[in-house]
Amino acid sequence: MKFFFWLLTVIVAILAGIYFSGLNPDPIKLRLSRNYTTEIIPIHLLLVCIGAGAIAVLMLLGVREVRGIILNWRSTRRRKREEKVHGYYVDGALASLSRRTGEAISLLQKVLALEPNHTRALMSLGNIFRREKHYTEAIRLHRKARQLEEGNLEVLLTLARDLEEAKRFEEALQTLEEVLRVDGTNPTALYRIRDIHMRTEKWAAAHAVQEKLLKAGLPDRELRMEIQRMAGLKYEIGREYMERGEREHARRYFKDAIKLEKTFLPARVGFGETLIGEGKLREAAEMWEKSYLKTGNSIFLYRLENLYLEIGEPGEMIRIYQQALTRQSHDAQLKMALGKLYYRLEMVDDAFELLSTLDSVHDPTGDVSKIMASLYIRKGNTEAALMEVLGDSRPGLPLLNCAACDYHTREWSGRCPACGRWNTLAVMAPRAAGDHSPTKGSDLSPTSSYPGVPAPFEIV
Repeated sequence: MKFFFWLLTVIVAILAGIYFSGLNPDPIKLRLSRNYTTEIIPIHLLLVCIGAGAIAVLMLLGVREVRGIILNWRSTRRRKREEKVHGYYVDGALASLSRRTGEAISLLQKVLALEPNHTRALMSLGNIFRREKHYTEAIRLHRKARQLEEGNLEVLLTLARDLEEAKRFEEALQTLEEVLRVDGTNPTALYRIRDIHMRTEKWAAAHAVQEKLLKAGLPDRELRMEIQRMAGLKYEIGREYMERGEREHARRYFKDAIKLEKTFLPARVGFGETLIGEGKLREAAEMWEKSYLKTGNSIFLYRLENLYLEIGEPGEMIRIYQQALTRQSHDAQLKMALGKLYYRLEMVDDAFELLSTLDSVHDPTGDVSKIMASLYIRKGNTEAALMEVLGDSRPGLPLLNCAACDYHTREWSGRCPACGRWNTLAVMAPRAAGDHSPTKGSDLSPTSSYPGVPAPFEIV
């Protein structure tokens, strides 16, 4: 349509030129330069102008058409490359999910060869290298992704994970701080910073981050778990103060932990230890007796037993056991504990009378059978055979069981040495003979886990 309009315009112009040329037949002078002048008939001048304009228009149209062809070719080429890149990336991502690691690496590297700044390919390939524990390469790729997309929280969190798994904790903390500069209350970053401080046993720093987490508007169930963690962190800080001899500060943190979690066993034990360290043995005994009545945890009975024997008042401990048996007359664990105490106090007849009633009860520690063997010896049975049964073990120490991971030990600590969880160790309860069901301490319920947290541990 445009072409016909243009052609019609040219024809009209030519006809108009012929008409006016007939009216003006005389030639006109045309000055082409300062020194050169020529004569030309008007119709000729008109035709030259029309021709020159037509040529100019054709040239302009030609350039536009050529430019359009070139742009279309480039667009087609770019689209094909994008489709190729997308195909490689999708296939690489699927291969990665299917754990075909070699194939995934090859496909993602093809993506980066075609498009070096493909952020998703950099992220995916870096994740594969981290999974394969090639941390240096993973960090390099994710740092490049961070340069391409500054402030991208996903990239920053992924890079922090690389650094954390490479045990470059300071760099990981710096990267997570970048996340907080973008989003000051980002729970994921706060969790990760807290966990790094816990792994490196920087309890005060972890405590400070935990305070921010508790103010971050967590869901109720998650908030409950984090309150339990806060109790554990307060306990750890209190324990550090205890080791430095700063008992007043230690007691304050133990008390705060108890306020957060009324049945938090480690803090109650630690609080009593601070009183013992100050020579307040009677107050410590009263505090542990109240804790036993509050929690029902047998750990306090064994602590009280050792304390009363140390201060020379075994009768108080016998009273506590007997009162407990009045409330729970069929509790085999209480009977076993009192029988062992009688044995320690050389009250042979009382120990024999009480422990002989436990023949149908399986003792996970094996202590009762050894004590009974010793008692039989004292009553005149074959000594050599009984001494072989006794062996060289230490009757009296309870066997503890982690309610979370089923770890067994005879040494109590505030945090399980195996799984790193607080408040989970309890005295392993006896069970009826023939009962082969797994026995876990009934005194404590397992608390939330702490991924990535190692479990050294002290005995408070």
